[in-house]
Amino acid sequence: MALRSAQGDGPASSHWAGGAKAGFNAKRKKKAAEIHQALNRDPTDVAALRRMAISEGGLLTNEIRRKVWPKLLNINTSDPPPLSGKNLRQTSKDYQQVLLDVRRSLRRFPPDMPDEQREGLQEELVDIILLVLERNPQLHYYQGYHDIVVTFLLVVGERLAASLVEKLSTHHLRDFMDPTMDNTKHILNYLMPIIDQVNPELHDFMQSAEVGTIFALSWLITWFGHVLSDLRHVVRLYDFFLACHPLMPIYFAAVIVLHREQEVLDCDCDMASVHHLLSQIPQDLPYEMLISRAGDLFVQFPPSELAREAAAQQQAERTAASTFKDFELASAQQRPDMVLRQRFRGLLRPEDPTKDVLTKPRTNRFVKLAVMGLTVALGAAALAVVKSALEWAPKFQLQLFP
Repeated sequence: MALRSAQGDGPASSHWAGGAKAGFNAKRKKKAAEIHQALNRDPTDVAALRRMAISEGGLLTNEIRRKVWPKLLNINTSDPPPLSGKNLRQTSKDYQQVLLDVRRSLRRFPPDMPDEQREGLQEELVDIILLVLERNPQLHYYQGYHDIVVTFLLVVGERLAASLVEKLSTHHLRDFMDPTMDNTKHILNYLMPIIDQVNPELHDFMQSAEVGTIFALSWLITWFGHVLSDLRHVVRLYDFFLACHPLMPIYFAAVIVLHREQEVLDCDCDMASVHHLLSQIPQDLPYEMLISRAGDLFVQFPPSELAREAAAQQQAERTAASTFKDFELASAQQRPDMVLRQRFRGLLRPEDPTKDVLTKPRTNRFVKLAVMGLTVALGAAALAVVKSALEWAPKFQLQLFP
């Protein structure tokens, strides 16, 4: 049962909602029309849908998300898997922990939702999680997984949520569902190199405070669902993450820290003070600005450039994100990185070529941007073949993601 109320259907930032009401409504209506046009093309214009999901305002409404999110994950909505999670409650080794976590998830539901409706959704939430784990025994449940699943449940309903979550769990979330946290720790290790590229003073302060990266763990493994109270902001981020590289959540975590630079530098330089500040994430963040900046930083400092610094404990290619190059080649028509590159180029205006507000002074890296990302174009026949053949699979099968 998807959430049918206005919750989650509104604009995700005050910036997007600003300006004259008529202008805002016209802009919103135009974008909705472009999304539906991309959906109705044969084959579906996934590249356009990615652009819409990344660009200001995201996918606008939950009704649109129910149509677009499956396309972003290459899900066939005409043949959803059968739901039988209730039959697994007696046999699943994870049932008791899942049940405890779901019972503690009251804050993830709209406060005005009737108790009976919420309790029904919590039952569906348990069933979806158990079903995905049963169908994919290589996956291991972790606390926080339910925060991601409940977001999909509220937006798209039980049956479609099961399909989307299963695909997401075997791809974007795959590293979090290993038997150990080694790969999760490795992904967290990208945080400080990103900050160092942009603001070495902030990086050095945090290193001196020995704060580490554990403050961002719940951000990463729940896609911020656990720490943001407004579902509108959560689904706006999910639009962005689903349209982008699997490591984009760690870039978004980095821009949150960078955005709070002055607060951090004003702290006492010790682990307890800095950790306490950063673990309390503000709810009134400028989400659209941060989304744009995260995309720009991903283009300017792609994971391949940061992998050496991030791989202090393990090699980058062991994570599901390390093989994204193959995915880029296989799905060139979708080109999420091209969208990000185009926006980044817009920041480098000819009249001010020396000003780069994103990064600290370093050796010029812009030449490397020319060879990053996806092929500019494929022939129509190649596009059709790739569209029909591309199936996202676990890292041990097709090795699609970094």
